[in-house]
Amino acid sequence: MTSTTETTDVASDVLVRCRGLHFRQGNRAIYQGIDVDIRRGKVTAILGPSGTGKTTLLRLIGGQWRPNAGTVVFDGIDVHKAGRKALYDLRKRMGMLFQNGALLTDLTVFENVAYPIREHAELPESMVRDLVLMKLQAVGLRGARDLYPEELSGGMARRVALARAIALDPDMVMYDEPFTGQDPISMAVLIKLIRTLNESLGLTSVVVSHDIKEVLSIADYAYVISGGKVLGEGTPDQIRNSESAFVRQFLNGEPDGPIAFHYKAAPYADDLLGVRS
Repeated sequence: MTSTTETTDVASDVLVRCRGLHFRQGNRAIYQGIDVDIRRGKVTAILGPSGTGKTTLLRLIGGQWRPNAGTVVFDGIDVHKAGRKALYDLRKRMGMLFQNGALLTDLTVFENVAYPIREHAELPESMVRDLVLMKLQAVGLRGARDLYPEELSGGMARRVALARAIALDPDMVMYDEPFTGQDPISMAVLIKLIRTLNESLGLTSVVVSHDIKEVLSIADYAYVISGGKVLGEGTPDQIRNSESAFVRQFLNGEPDGPIAFHYKAAPYADDLLGVRS
């Protein structure tokens, strides 16, 4: 029997609901009770300086890591209470574009995109072929199907990885720093693709990035995270006009402000003299 909470989540426009998330790595607190909602059919941006745990959020949503406290509910299902089979079934509904693309180097472009289809769907090879060509056409690389990853430019490799991420027609695609290392043309292509695919395929997208201008140009809603907390959230215009000193420093790339240049450490003089705190 479905609980009231689960029914509410399914019926609402929220696909992923994170509540009170706490997560630590050793003595370092990555999250200290954050709340995040990922709305159906929207592009949600997760922004913040490097090392603030943006990728960690994707791993928590996908069930790779478990929070120390709090919940992640995907379409009414508590991700971290799901059994192994239920979790694997949930992951089939989530596509993932990794930071480095993570293409299998010994497989062609075609075989990379076909891999998840063959792994999870019992389809005749003729249908697999049609599906792969459809996904490659969507990212503009149907003509590159016989190439190997080493023969691709960085932008092309990222687009092939995107074709693979949507191979199983997921409900949601998570993008982990999709614009890193891309030239301006490749970046513009990826920006357009994320927005176009989100609308044409009815996807829900989560884009983790510190490329502010680019991601805000396609986002419907954004969160700014640092120091284990959500320090700003809202529409792109609300984020751009935020009165938060932290958010302004981050958006404007200012060297001085709440975001410290130095990682937390003992006093410099004490460190040099070997004085233990």
